[in-house]
Amino acid sequence: MIDTVINKELGIQYPIFQGGMAWVADASLASGVSNAGGLGIIAAMNSNGEQLRAEIKKCKEMTDKPFGVNIMMMSPFVDEVAKVVVEEGVKVVTTGAGTPTKYMPMWTEAGIKVIPVVASVALARMVEKRGAFAVIAEGGESGGHVGDLTTMALVPQVVDAVNIPVIAAGGIADGRQIAAAFMLGAKGVQVGTRFLVCDECTIAHEYKEKVLKAKDIDTVVTGKRLGHPVRSIRNSFTKEYQACEYDRTNCDDEKLESMGTGKLRLAAREGDVKNGTVLAGQVAAMVKKEQPAKEIIEEMFTQAEETLKGATQWVK
Repeated sequence: MIDTVINKELGIQYPIFQGGMAWVADASLASGVSNAGGLGIIAAMNSNGEQLRAEIKKCKEMTDKPFGVNIMMMSPFVDEVAKVVVEEGVKVVTTGAGTPTKYMPMWTEAGIKVIPVVASVALARMVEKRGAFAVIAEGGESGGHVGDLTTMALVPQVVDAVNIPVIAAGGIADGRQIAAAFMLGAKGVQVGTRFLVCDECTIAHEYKEKVLKAKDIDTVVTGKRLGHPVRSIRNSFTKEYQACEYDRTNCDDEKLESMGTGKLRLAAREGDVKNGTVLAGQVAAMVKKEQPAKEIIEEMFTQAEETLKGATQWVK
C-alpha cells in the first residue's frame, strides 16, 4: 500500500485529494470521496459565509472522515468564508485563484492545514515561508483555470524548491499517472476530471456524458486574452468564445468577460453542454465509465502499486 506523510498527517487512507471544482464539489461529492478513503473537498467558489457553512454542516452529516474546503481568493466573499472554515473546525483548506497569505496566520493558528494550489516555483516558496503544510503543484493539463507549465515539468521543480510535501495535480486519471507523480517526488495527488463521473457527483447527466465521450484532442484553452486561461471540452460555446477572443475590433474585453458569466453553472447544473462551459482536463478521454468513488480510488491505487513494482525490472 502506498503510504506517505499526506495520508498519515491528514488521517486519510490514500494520499489522494478530490479537486475543489466550482459548481461540482459539493457535500455529496466531498463526503463520497472522504468515505472512500481520500480527502473530499467542498468548493467555496463564490458562496457567501452562510452558504458555505450550510454545505459544511451537510458534509459533516454525510461523513465522519476528514474533508477540506477550497477557497477561491478572487471570491467577493473571501473574508467571510475564511472565518467560517475556522468556526466550523475544517481540518484542511486548499486555495486557488490568488495568494492566501492574508488569511494563513488565522488558519494555521486554528490548526488548519493550509495547502495552496500553485503553478510556479515562486508561489510555492512564498506560501512555504508563510506556513503552508503542503502545496498542490498543478500543471496546465488540468481542467478549469490553468497555468503554463505542464505537470511533468512543474512537479519536480517545486519538489526541489521547497521542504514541504508536494501534491501533484493535472493530467492524473489512472494509477500509471499516480505512479509517475510519485516518481517525480510528489507525496500525493489531486484528481478532478475522473471524479466528475463518480456516482456521488451531482452534476448534470449531460455533463458526465460529455466527459465520457471526449477524445484525446477535445479540450481547448480559452481566456488567455483576459489573463485567466481556462481548459474545457470543445463545444458551441468555446467556438463562439474563441472567435470573439481573437476579434479585438468587434469584441472588447468587457464583452468577452460577460460571455463567460454563468456558463459553468449552465453546463454543470442545468445540463446545457452546448452553450455552457464543460470544464475538464486533457485526461477526459481516459475516463470511460461512471463508478463509485471508492471503486475509482481503489482501482487507481492498485494500478499505481503494480506500476511502481514493475518499474524495478528496468534497474540492473
